[in-house]
Amino acid sequence: MSAMNRKLIQNLAETISKQVKRGNKTEAECLIRMFNRLLEEHIVPGRAVNGLDRGLFRYILHNTFGMTDDMMMDGVFRAFDKDNDGLITVKEWIEGLSIFLRGTLDEKIKYCFSVYDLNGDGYISREEMFHMLKKSLIRQPTEEDPDEGTKDLVELTLKKMDHDHDSRLSYADFEMAVKEENLLLEAFGHCLPDAKNILMFEQQAFQDPLQR
Repeated sequence: MSAMNRKLIQNLAETISKQVKRGNKTEAECLIRMFNRLLEEHIVPGRAVNGLDRGLFRYILHNTFGMTDDMMMDGVFRAFDKDNDGLITVKEWIEGLSIFLRGTLDEKIKYCFSVYDLNGDGYISREEMFHMLKKSLIRQPTEEDPDEGTKDLVELTLKKMDHDHDSRLSYADFEMAVKEENLLLEAFGHCLPDAKNILMFEQQAFQDPLQR
């Protein structure tokens, strides 16, 4: 890596670390280097790209953070891609990872809600709950209506979380329910890394002497 590249990375890390609540300049530098390396390894030579596309980002979620559900991975991509341009920029990468790795409960509630709000209308509807919860139940081949169990689960969830009784979850509903019972944070699917994957990622990103 040339001195100029190092200087550019240091300057970018300083700028981003001032804007992102969590982390520091050294960690931001490590994440920028990781971001650049991912682009170099997976982008077609000669093709100018300044961000991680959906396919590459899903590959990272699967291989680094152990995520397997397509719907959840698409939701995580939307949550990271703040400007909705179909690419995760280096700033969006660091901002998203700051919540993944060290987010407060409030930050994680906002993040999970944005993942579960599949159509981005500000609510988690019955239909959205049904689609997300459908995969969580093991179906029995003898069931006459295999969707009946999912429908029951949706109704139970609404009873537990729908505080204003309008048959859908607003952000206020979701926030109140999670603060009453933290286990409801990932009620509709696995969209945050577990402690083991966080530790492995941090060891890879922040403790690799080749990146310092």
